[in-house]
Amino acid sequence: MNQISPLAYVHPEAKLGDNNIIGPFCYIDKNVEIGDNNVMQNSVTIHVGARIGNGNEFMPGASISTKPQDLKFRGEETICRIGDNNSIRENVTISRGTASKGETVVGSNNLLMECVHIAHDCVVGNGIIIGNSTKLAGEVVVDDCAIISANVLCHQFCRIGGYVMIQGGCRFSQDIPPFIIAGKEPTKYCGLNLIGLRRRGFPNELIDKIHTAYRLLYSKGIMSEGIQEIKNNLEVTKEIQYIIDFVESSKRGIIR
Repeated sequence: MNQISPLAYVHPEAKLGDNNIIGPFCYIDKNVEIGDNNVMQNSVTIHVGARIGNGNEFMPGASISTKPQDLKFRGEETICRIGDNNSIRENVTISRGTASKGETVVGSNNLLMECVHIAHDCVVGNGIIIGNSTKLAGEVVVDDCAIISANVLCHQFCRIGGYVMIQGGCRFSQDIPPFIIAGKEPTKYCGLNLIGLRRRGFPNELIDKIHTAYRLLYSKGIMSEGIQEIKNNLEVTKEIQYIIDFVESSKRGIIR
């Protein structure tokens, strides 16, 4: 049974699962689907097109599936999809998609801290931490297990690799490859995310291979030459293949 405050508004066309808690001054619009065991504290707004899974917590002021700020948006019906077991803190805003991709996606088991903004058509994976006031522009992709510190500004169309650590206050317009620390001004490669990889259970032998891959990659002035050096000198495990595929598919280039 859902617990809905008499001071909340739930549109009669909204679809709610079971055992949700909806606090005072929450607003849930039409064309919204919410699963089970979600908690919406006071003053949470769920706009048209939201698809919310199970076990999420939304703190006061969160605004989910907002109208995109993309000037190309013409009112088309699009989606904002939220997975399971996310902690979405105060004043987080997540826009729904546009005609470009049709949906914005946030996976499961993520922590989005206070005042994070996730723009239209972003794809945010699983197990990710995004710090206070960080802003992701449109169509950004964040791979699983990334950690993005506070006050980071990410240009539209960028991709952030898995298991990275991005220093607070960074701003960048190129892709951040996986397994690394990115920091300084301008944002650059600052070595491997050693502590993060060890905490995630990466063995030392694998970490050494990843380190060697980046040494080979950045030793060449042209990325394609660095990739060829990796292929020639290293056993291509799934982690090394991830690096290769990431760099080869990058449309904006990677930080150096």
